[in-house]
Amino acid sequence: MPGRIVVLLSGAGSNMEALADACEQDEVPARVLGVVGDRACRGIERARRRGIGAFVVDFKGFTDREGWNRALLERVRAFEPDLVVSSGFMRLLSPAFVDEFPARLINQHPSLLPAYPGAHAVRDALVARAEKTGATIHFVDHGVDTGPIFLQEVVAIEPGDTEASLHERIKEVERRLLPEACRLLLERRWRGTA
Repeated sequence: MPGRIVVLLSGAGSNMEALADACEQDEVPARVLGVVGDRACRGIERARRRGIGAFVVDFKGFTDREGWNRALLERVRAFEPDLVVSSGFMRLLSPAFVDEFPARLINQHPSLLPAYPGAHAVRDALVARAEKTGATIHFVDHGVDTGPIFLQEVVAIEPGDTEASLHERIKEVERRLLPEACRLLLERRWRGTA
């Protein structure tokens, strides 16, 4: 029986589509059954066009973070996911949400963690004049991009790179790493700890 994946996103959804494609091509033993966004965005539209259940739990519709987190958890829990993937999701998840999915909640991040955590990793690498950065898939814990690292790949920073050009090359790597991480986790082939 294929695994059940839910993707959390806030933006265009290109990584979600790469993951859904890999599932449909049987490269990942699962199906993306749900996509949940914190706002209306292209990723929600792309999921709906694919026939994936897509929902918005808009942060603006809540008086406090706790209420929003409860609603988000309820929406995701309804899918009974084997794996929850944070893919460009621009909100911090509550400890209660994280604890609901032990070793089943992963995030993709556009740097070689622990370098450049947070929302501006690509810009931060350029400002630091780093020679390389990369992409990381890690387990989510209660910190900001501090969970155990699962997969990483280096991306060289080229002369003349802009934030946009570098981020696009990182996304190309992420679109490969994310399905691979999901496959390994669902096949229980990873031997680390989360």
